[in-house]
Amino acid sequence: MPLIDSHRITHINGEIMKTSLLAISLLTFAAGAAFADKVRDWHDLDKVHTHIVESIHEMERARAANHYDMAGHGAKAEELLHQAERELHEAVESAKAAR
Repeated sequence: MPLIDSHRITHINGEIMKTSLLAISLLTFAAGAAFADKVRDWHDLDKVHTHIVESIHEMERARAANHYDMAGHGAKAEELLHQAERELHEAVESAKAAR
């Protein structure tokens, strides 16, 4: 009998992935909500930007924990998070300049 139960590890890795994807989805929703109304304060956008950066770090940890084997989906999710981070950075800078 192996010392490591591969089914349990697969289940744990799957749970990490589900949690990561849920967090990304929620942050994406929050970013959408931030853009839905007229921006009155760039601090709101900056907070969303901070959450996206945290999500990028969490995604990096999740991908490493899964040995980067997510059929390309993890890399794509991380790429999209980086795009969102850049866009939010530009939005913050634009909102600051508009004040």
